[in-house]
Parts: sequence; structure tokens; C-alpha cells
Amino acid sequence: MFPPKTLLDAIGSQASRLLNGATPLPNAEIEARFKAILQGALSKLDVVSRDEFDGQMLVLARTRARLEALEAKVAELEEKLTPPTAG
Repeated sequence: MFPPKTLLDAIGSQASRLLNGATPLPNAEIEARFKAILQGALSKLDVVSRDEFDGQMLVLARTRARLEALEAKVAELEEKLTPPTAG
């Protein structure tokens, strides 16, 4: 993994070359190239896309709900198995 300063320096250098090029590019071309630069830089980091993150959050939420339901069921069964104490 790259240190943040190295990564930002590389992105800045590439963006500077893109924007200071000898031939002017249309805005759409600059945008596309800059997006490619950022995607290339981000691919070197250990990050996930928003879609992947949201998907995993849904899985986690479902898992927690199932775990809570199982815990409630176990507590209910334990209560049924525990003999009442004389008091």
C-alpha cells in the first residue's frame, strides 16, 4: 500500500500533466482521463466500492437480526428447561 503523500503526489503529477498539456482537450476528455487516473490510484489502495460496502452492510444487518432471533429462542428454551425455584 502506498503512503498517502506518495499517492497524492502521483495523482497531482498526472493531473498536472493532463491539464498543462500542449494540446487543449475537450472537457469531456479531461474528465475521462482524470477519472482513469483516480481509478488507477484507488485500485492500488485496499478500498471497496460503495455498492460492495452497501451489500456487505445488508448482509451484516440480516446476520445480526438472525442472531438476535436465535438468542431470543435460546433464552426461551432455557427458560422452559430451568425448573422453577422454590421460594
